[in-house]
Amino acid sequence: MAKGYWVSVYPAIADPERLDAYNELARPAVKAAGGRVLARGGSRVVAHEAGIAERVVLIEFDSFEQAVAARASAAYQEALAELPDGFERDFRIIEGLD
Repeated sequence: MAKGYWVSVYPAIADPERLDAYNELARPAVKAAGGRVLARGGSRVVAHEAGIAERVVLIEFDSFEQAVAARASAAYQEALAELPDGFERDFRIIEGLD
């Protein structure tokens, strides 16, 4: 079964305190859903073409379906409610090759 991945890119973070509030709820929600953070950061990003050298987060799940269900979970929805108005993020759920 192919793994599932959450890929998030944050073009700009205007309110870091609100992002901290989101992270405090998102971390346990992702872990409870079986997610494993593979990469998180913004200090060491090399961007090419239209890429943006800002915070990038990569989370792995055992399956694509598990990744989709984690996003829809009540715990993660509670975390999303903490994101500030006007927050900008490119968030995708993708299926792995194997």
